[in-house]
This record gives sequence, structure tokens and C-alpha cells, in this order.
Amino acid sequence: MKALVTGGGGFLGSALVARLRGEGAYVRVLARGDYPELRALGAETVRGDVCDREATARACDGIEVVFHTAALASGFGPREDFDRVNVGGTQSVIDACLAQKVPSLVYTSSPSVVFDGKDIEGATEAVPYARRFYAHYPRTKALAEQAVREANCERLLTVALRPHFIWGPGDRHLLPRLVQRQRAGRLRRIGSRDPKVDTHYIDNCVEAHLCAAARLRERGPVGGKAYFVSDGAPIGVWTMAGRLLEAAGESPVTRAVPAKVAFWVGAALELGHAAVGLDREPFITRFAALQLSHAEWFDIGAARRELGYQPTVSLEEGLLRTKAAASSGGGLGRPATPRRRA
Repeated sequence: MKALVTGGGGFLGSALVARLRGEGAYVRVLARGDYPELRALGAETVRGDVCDREATARACDGIEVVFHTAALASGFGPREDFDRVNVGGTQSVIDACLAQKVPSLVYTSSPSVVFDGKDIEGATEAVPYARRFYAHYPRTKALAEQAVREANCERLLTVALRPHFIWGPGDRHLLPRLVQRQRAGRLRRIGSRDPKVDTHYIDNCVEAHLCAAARLRERGPVGGKAYFVSDGAPIGVWTMAGRLLEAAGESPVTRAVPAKVAFWVGAALELGHAAVGLDREPFITRFAALQLSHAEWFDIGAARRELGYQPTVSLEEGLLRTKAAASSGGGLGRPATPRRRA
């Protein structure tokens, strides 16, 4: 297999690169930064941005499958940045695949494309896209996912995956941020509930992507579809946060604020940041307040049946691995700043 991973320096992207190289695949990475650890794995790097059509086309030359993981992932920021990276960048990848005759494209989407601020419990892929979005990230991910699905054709088979709450060793976002805020005494539960959510251990998420690529390569009946993928074991969002903090040697979250208060504080902070021109994500946003106070888990039966996907790492095993990584300092550095482009 000759694979291209966009955003190969990210959490999911780098795990994909490591797995693909471990299986003997030729791997090329499209990324803005320099990643010596990926070169050490034997991956070729093309320096560039998914919004740079020339660099993207060059990266796609001779490739058999593209894993498009690059995105601007944040609950706040200028609308034009999200449109340019998540929508325009994805269209750039689609066009490059078609121009370079790449036969398969696996797109990393998000279940937030269907999240409208209400509980979602056990939904299937029949659930429609949200009618209202509380941040530009889910809005643009929905637009990008639709573009990927509509691009599916005989020349380019496409599939979109919707992983949620990706965690595990190597995470530079979720757990480091939890730890940082807990140590600063600023971490609060949102609301009085412990709503169940899907989570996705990093190795399981990589497995889902490889299963999708294999089905496309076999020209299975998955082209143009989107799939919810997860560990298949919904868990309370605050229970999960506590287990992760425990794995990092920290105490659980005990203090809480009402969900409505968190939502309106988030709204006020967003307005304030926008008024003074701050791009930095506020401490709490409306989108985060809603996600952390509502159930969001899905039926992954379609991914099991049609992609042949099966989670291979249990919650307990994943937590043990995360604890070992935290003990050695892995994945607990300073939280990474959300990328404007990847």
C-alpha cells in the first residue's frame, strides 16, 4: 500500500503513520511542520498545507489511498479560518486525488456533524446533519464530510469516519488540558449529570481507518457513506474524565457548575474574545458546555458489519497503557495549540 496521511504530525495522523509503517506500507505525510520522529519511521514528508493545491497535488502523486486527518479543531476562532482549512482544504484534497488518479480517500469526520445540542443515544447513521451548529468546527466538518461523500465515484471511492473523544498515549490535547486545568484548580463538571458518550482509544481509531481503507480497496459497498466508529462501550463523560485523570496521577473532578451557567458564560466569553480580536479559544465555549452536559453515543453496528471493524483494545487495557505513558511523560506535555492549518 502507498498511503498519504494529511496532518501526519497530529495525534491520530502520527498513530496512523506508525501503524502503516509497521505493516510495511509506503507512507508519505503532508504537514506544515518538520517531524523527525516520522522520518525515523521511514515516512516521506512533503512540507505544505492542505490549502496549498500545488503541495497537495504533489503529495498525492503515486498514492493509492489518502487518509485525510488534517483539520482546524477548536471550539472558537474566525469563521474564515475554519472555512478555508476544513472546507477548502478538504476540497483541495479531493481535487488532488482526482487529478493524481488516487483511487481511495478515507476522511476523518466527527459525530459533531449531527450534534444539535440535545442528547443523542444509540443513534445510527440515519440521523440527519444538525440544523444548528454552536461552533464553526462542526459546521465546517459537516460541509467537508458532505463534499467527500458527494465526490465518491468510480474514479475515487470515498468514505467518512466519525470518531469521538480519541484518547490514549501520545495525546497532546485532551488529557494534558484536563491535567493542566485540574492542577490549576480550574476544572469543573458541567451540570449535575454524567451523560454517556462514545470514546475511541487511539489504536482502535487507527484500526477503523485501516478497515475502511481495506474495504475501499476491495471496492466494497461502502463508497460515499459515513460511519460512526468508537470503542463500542459508552461511558459517563465525567466518569471517563476521572479515569483519565487517575491514570495521570491526578484527583477526580469534584466541583461543578450548572450547565446553563456554563453555556451563557461561554457565550459571553466568545463575544468578548471576538470583540477584542482574540483568536485563542476561551476557557469554556457554548459548544463545549453543550457537549459536556449531553449524551452523545451511537450504534456502531454498521461499521462492524460493513467495514469489518472490531475494537481490539478495551477501556481497562487502554487506561493501563495511558497510565504507563503518563508515568514516563508520554502525552502529558504542554497542551498543543489548535492548528490553524495542517
